[in-house]
Amino acid sequence: MDFPPLLLSMDSPILIAPDPAAGTLTLTLNRPDRRNALNLPLLYALRKAVLAAPSVAGCRALVLRGAGPAFCAGMDLKETADAPHETAEAVRDALLALARCPLVTIAAVQGAAVAGGAGLAAACDFVLLADDARIGFPEVKRGLVAALVTVFLRRQLRERDLRDLLLLGELLPASRAVTLGLANRAVPAAELAVETQRLVQELAGGGPHALAATKALLHELWPSTLEADCARALAAHRDARDSAEAREGAAAFLEKRPPAWAATSRVKH
Repeated sequence: MDFPPLLLSMDSPILIAPDPAAGTLTLTLNRPDRRNALNLPLLYALRKAVLAAPSVAGCRALVLRGAGPAFCAGMDLKETADAPHETAEAVRDALLALARCPLVTIAAVQGAAVAGGAGLAAACDFVLLADDARIGFPEVKRGLVAALVTVFLRRQLRERDLRDLLLLGELLPASRAVTLGLANRAVPAAELAVETQRLVQELAGGGPHALAATKALLHELWPSTLEADCARALAAHRDARDSAEAREGAAAFLEKRPPAWAATSRVKH
């Protein structure tokens, strides 16, 4: 499939820019006014573009980036409040599409990658962080569970580090993210695009079928499938998302105030 230089208009939630000479297909999250927060149109467009990516002639790697100063601020709580389950399913589908893509996938992260935005990065083969970027999963601070992304993080991080990341919900600087294994490397922000292309050039030394087969083998050697784990995680997400605690967390976030947890829930034993 041969995409034109820019498949979608500048108003589209995903910009698609193939560069066969460089061996890349770049997908840009394109909601800079909302810090590329995830809504249904963006998630649907992203999945569609990722699924089509292997058919793009001459491209060896898929690069995922964000327009503007941030990579992705996570879910758009204003736009997705009325369709929480449909949104969760769309997040699952986008994550699986990225993880199952036979092309090598690279997240080039600038600014911030938060919650679902950090999840998109976690589903990629490589994560390059600008050295001033921050990344993390603050879902517990919204009364939510970072369920779907945990499917990927569980395969990548040590147990203690994963608990630290998910239970504290803090945003980490790039250097700490690399130490934990959330990212492959941190690079100067001004050199992020150059370092991304350098990585693509390194990958070009491998046979495209060998790279795809290696990715498939890594998935197959895990005791459970991504699909099965995502089904379990989606159930956990729905339980949390339907709770009074989640409603209070979202309201507190939108109203820019501390959540009143004691008024909404009690821990079950």
